[in-house]
Amino acid sequence: MLDFDLSADIQALRSTFADIKTVVDVDALTTEIARLSDEAGAPDLWDDTEKAQKVTSALSHRQSELARISGIDRRLDDLEVMVELANEMDDEDAAEEARHELAELEDIVGQLEVQTLLDGEYDNRPAVITIRAGAGGVDASDFAEMLLRMYLRWAEQHKYPVTIMDSSYAEEAGIKSATFEVDAPYAFGTLSVEAGTHRLVRMSPFNSAGKRQTSFAAVEVIPLLDEAVEVDIPESDLRVDVFRSSGPGGQSVNTTDSAVRLTHLPTGTVVSMQNEKSQIQNRAAAMRVLQSRLLILQKEQEAAIKKDLAGVITASWGDQMRSYVLAPYQMVKDLRTDYEVNNPAAVFDGDLDGFIAAGIKWRKRPSED
Repeated sequence: MLDFDLSADIQALRSTFADIKTVVDVDALTTEIARLSDEAGAPDLWDDTEKAQKVTSALSHRQSELARISGIDRRLDDLEVMVELANEMDDEDAAEEARHELAELEDIVGQLEVQTLLDGEYDNRPAVITIRAGAGGVDASDFAEMLLRMYLRWAEQHKYPVTIMDSSYAEEAGIKSATFEVDAPYAFGTLSVEAGTHRLVRMSPFNSAGKRQTSFAAVEVIPLLDEAVEVDIPESDLRVDVFRSSGPGGQSVNTTDSAVRLTHLPTGTVVSMQNEKSQIQNRAAAMRVLQSRLLILQKEQEAAIKKDLAGVITASWGDQMRSYVLAPYQMVKDLRTDYEVNNPAAVFDGDLDGFIAAGIKWRKRPSED
């Protein structure tokens, strides 16, 4: 007869999950959802489109968070029933299904446990990620595109909405740069540990001699802030350039000058946007990102602290935070946390949760010492 017992594992998982719910404060979350639902139901909500979008987005995020918590509660209850049925039916297949469910729940609760460490001022905001090719020629632009795909695959696996805001294609292969938004709860806090210089070592497909090539790419991560409206940017401080959106190899994909590039002259901050169909929409989207970047700079200057949200990233030797090695051996290693895996293909396909969790714990560790 089957003697199948997961009670100790389930109890440990329930204990960890109880701590998480205390930190999340489910009662407060439920109250916030009720308040936002009332606002969303107001008949005049869409008289102010910007406010309506903020309210509906906040409501969607809170509802998703509560649904995730409630779903785990139900799955833990169902898991106990699965174990009972497996024993009653003396069914090894049912027992194996319960083990698989336990493993999935342990992974989900582990991710939530890491999320409870995200208590920074901007951690709960959506994220804007910019990837730029660095030193390494064609290999660097190809590497930048590999990183872009890696993050898009990661977001897809987590069902996080992504918007490509801007992309600049290199002539031979890959991209010079790309900017995209991940609109999910705690996207900035989660992805901020990915900011820095990434290094790739491989046998170059663009080198006829087949030599090993080292290339670099920079990843910048900033929060997209509602408070950005507080930043007043005089028109005299802006240079506005308009141009046609383009695709790979410089091929035009738009017959009108709808893409917009904003340059903030006092700081030299540049934001380009070509995702929307109209120049007005692209300018509004670019202005929101520019305001977010300037607000970060403003707050850091006021506090007289070193800028560490987006960071100064040079994408070259000496300051890399992660290495992706494809030759002569296979390894991806984070140089800050020492977390490493021997399957670069999986990492480039979006398997980043281990690196992100290690990075969040590493970043939090100094404040606990």
